[in-house]
Amino acid sequence: MIIRILTAVVGLPFLVGLVWFGGVPLVLAAGVLSLIGMYEFYKATGGKIKEVHFIGFAFELLYLFFLLRYDSVRDVFTVVFMSLPGFIAVLMAYLTLRHDRCSINDITSALFGFLYVGCLLGLIPILRETEGGFYLIWYVFIFAFASDTGAYFVGVKFGKHRLAPVLSPKKSIEGAVGGLITSGIVSAVYYFAYSDSFTLSHGVLVFAFGVLGSVFAQMGDLAASAVKRESGIKDYGSIFPGHGGVLDRFDSVLFTSVCVFLIKIFAYWL
Repeated sequence: MIIRILTAVVGLPFLVGLVWFGGVPLVLAAGVLSLIGMYEFYKATGGKIKEVHFIGFAFELLYLFFLLRYDSVRDVFTVVFMSLPGFIAVLMAYLTLRHDRCSINDITSALFGFLYVGCLLGLIPILRETEGGFYLIWYVFIFAFASDTGAYFVGVKFGKHRLAPVLSPKKSIEGAVGGLITSGIVSAVYYFAYSDSFTLSHGVLVFAFGVLGSVFAQMGDLAASAVKRESGIKDYGSIFPGHGGVLDRFDSVLFTSVCVFLIKIFAYWL
């Protein structure tokens, strides 16, 4: 527990600095984490890194290039979605040419690893560049870390009923509820402290947004646990002392980045 706290304390200034500067530093940091996370995912699902996985790495580098090249969120997403058919075509061509040493499972792993890890972590620098992005982007981490903290302490104190005993035996329903409430409260406090700096429209909805963010965070955690159970591993890696690999530390962030992106779209239409 002490090692986990020290790692988090040391990493916080780096996170603040990257979000503060945004732009190239944040894209590069997200890119490095994405490539490491994809490596962990590919190794977990495939048992080892295979030739086809390098196609996934190549398209992730292309994705990062577009993030550095274009300022418009619309342009980035247009290029990414236009690239996906090409990615699938390349993978299927590889399957055809290397069918003796490549299976359809390898192909789907290469594609899904890019979408699940690379694209979702790539949402962070994209959100940072939107209007009010410097303040909005913190919800990605508030949802994840407030939920995790609230779930841990409430679960330790009051947890009796298992939430998902097969996937994560230590998680409790009481802890999950604690995570929902904590995320909602912290999200509301943060919004009313900085509501002049960005807009989510109706402030009364922010608590509900925080609860929704906690749902995404906990689902992200359990989803990563499901992959680990299916793969028969305890941790994805050991790059973060006390936390494991990139996917062990950022499993919730992958999902909360999607949640914040959806909230941004929702707020735009209010």
